[in-house]
Amino acid sequence: MPDPSDISGRKLDHIRLCAEEDVGFRSKTTLLEEVELVHEALPELALADVDLSTELCGVKLKVPLVIAAMTGGTAEAGPINRDLARVAEEFGVGFGFGSMRPLLVRGQREGYEVRDVAPNTLILGNIGMVQARETPTATLRELLDRAGCNALCVHLNPAMEVVQPEGDDDFRHGLDTLARLHGELGVPLVVKETGCGLSRRTAQRLVKLGVEWVDVSGAGGTSWVGVEARRADALTSGARLQQRLGARFWDWGIPTAASVAQLNGLGLGIIATGGVSDGLDVARVLALGARAAGIARPFLKAQRQGLDSLREAVGTVIAELRVAMLLTGSASPAALAEVPLVLGPRLLRWVPPGSALRSRLLDQGTPDGKLGG
Repeated sequence: MPDPSDISGRKLDHIRLCAEEDVGFRSKTTLLEEVELVHEALPELALADVDLSTELCGVKLKVPLVIAAMTGGTAEAGPINRDLARVAEEFGVGFGFGSMRPLLVRGQREGYEVRDVAPNTLILGNIGMVQARETPTATLRELLDRAGCNALCVHLNPAMEVVQPEGDDDFRHGLDTLARLHGELGVPLVVKETGCGLSRRTAQRLVKLGVEWVDVSGAGGTSWVGVEARRADALTSGARLQQRLGARFWDWGIPTAASVAQLNGLGLGIIATGGVSDGLDVARVLALGARAAGIARPFLKAQRQGLDSLREAVGTVIAELRVAMLLTGSASPAALAEVPLVLGPRLLRWVPPGSALRSRLLDQGTPDGKLGG
């Protein structure tokens, strides 16, 4: 079996697999293709009138977008995250670290020193639930301060962990941990999944704790179960069960669009990551009720081609979002969250009965033929 303490090697594997190999969901999609925005032929707007700005975790963004990083804790992660953070600063979008466990456990700073190139950027820290459970609040706050983070994402990743050859399998006391951090951390807390989405039931439990921010990280983009299955494939011994589990659960999870729809109306600030790939996808998740969208793997791939390629990729997403807002007559992200929608039947099944989202649907039909409430 691999050495559980070899965190840097694991993070390096993640970079390579996400950038170079097929680790997307095999048959499950984000269901964003089931979101149809209604064209407005009389938008009564100039393109320059569209205001993309929003507030996320207490920081104003020029664009409701987060460059969601995938790594840290290795020498290779250093230039990657610095490039991503630099471009986030230039465009006024947010930036999120991958897991900060290497910095917490071993003090490895590679990949976590970006504040000098992104002095005004919203920077989201990131730690796993199991590590958060076992770490005093003061230590986590010190970790955030060392990396210049504005908020802490605590990622929930049981599916990924149970497939990972060196992963955890005890996920008890998660609610107690989140309650402690919400009460003691002193900075915004974002509860996020890792490619499997958040259900309405999970979100309702978070709301009872007082949690205000979530990242659905839904199914349909990068399969982190698939990433770990690929890692297990490369091991010579001791990982046959993980290979089989990874193959079976590769497509596990709630599609991104479905997760956002599930959480609509609960009063949470939603970040939608998981297979969001372009500006039209960003517009779709905002229309479903997300506060911002996050894009990871496409930007990682662009960064591998150079800083100019990354700038072009981010700029294109923003331009696409601006046009989508113009063509729906939406002068702001808040206005986009009120436009009429047409949802396909697979996504409509996920919209809770009586949800405010249903009142915006041009087609009120439900899969059983009855009218939506």
